[in-house]
Amino acid sequence: MSDEGAPDEGAPDDGTPDDGTRDDGTADDGVPTDGAPEAEAVALGAGAGRSRVRRLLRVGFLLVALGFGAWAVASQWDGVVAGFARLNPALLAGSLVAVVAALLGAMLTWRTLLADLGSPLEFRPATKVFFVGQLGKYIPGTVWPVLAQMEMGRDLGVPKARSAAAFFLMMPIQLATGLLVTLVTLGWDRYGGLLLLVPVLLVLLEPKVINGVIGFGLRKLGREPLEHPLTRRGMLTALCWALAGWACYGLHLYFVLPEAGLVFAVGAFALSWCLGIMTFVVPAGAGVREAVMVAVLAPVLDSGAAIAVALCSRAVIIVGDLICAGLAGIAARRGRA
Repeated sequence: MSDEGAPDEGAPDDGTPDDGTRDDGTADDGVPTDGAPEAEAVALGAGAGRSRVRRLLRVGFLLVALGFGAWAVASQWDGVVAGFARLNPALLAGSLVAVVAALLGAMLTWRTLLADLGSPLEFRPATKVFFVGQLGKYIPGTVWPVLAQMEMGRDLGVPKARSAAAFFLMMPIQLATGLLVTLVTLGWDRYGGLLLLVPVLLVLLEPKVINGVIGFGLRKLGREPLEHPLTRRGMLTALCWALAGWACYGLHLYFVLPEAGLVFAVGAFALSWCLGIMTFVVPAGAGVREAVMVAVLAPVLDSGAAIAVALCSRAVIIVGDLICAGLAGIAARRGRA
């Protein structure tokens, strides 16, 4: 008689499948299995819920900022229209050129940091990685530019850790130089309190401190340490490019508002940018930068004209971002041809 389908000798035939678990909910090696999938699903659900809450908060903040901005424009409509009417097309063109120069200064700051960390890039591919990646700042959240730069940089042989380090170093560099520019141009009497932030930022910009922080973060992530720590020379060069960028941004605002004076324009834009970028929950400081600029311009302009200047500044910078990204993409494509 064939014994096919009969149970193995010594195995209990109790009608239950032999799935490697015991009646007490543990595997044969004694590891509990009951509830593990459920616990993992609960954890994943909680993480997804927190992510949704953060997204809703960002969107809500952005909508509130835009709502107040729209209300401000509507309440000062006549003044805003008059403010736009007084803008000079030739000066607006000069403002756009100055913005492109300022964005170039920011790119060279980033490129200097990346080279000092061990990944020098040629000018054309560097412009593409930086400018195309920077378009992600208009998406709510702070991760999109760095993710884009990490992916495009990887195609050029740049390790992701270096791309991330160069990106996140840009923030304290621009904040420190921007606050210093504010103090020098607008004066201690009005914005002297900002001086309290400068020592903290300067300590954070010390290469030994930066290298220690980066190394700690990489160890926590289980990544290899940076092969080329940041040097003092590289940091000083990056700071010089950042200062040149602030001068060009000030020139951009000066072309929009020549009666304010160049020195005042440099400080006004630096302060509005710094306070706007600190509210990282909204894309590119939307709404916050304009509100600060209107307040800073109060001594020289009425509310309607100040709103027009702030909106014009934002529009020129957006056009500058698009021009830089487009030209960088074309130049990189021609470089491969």
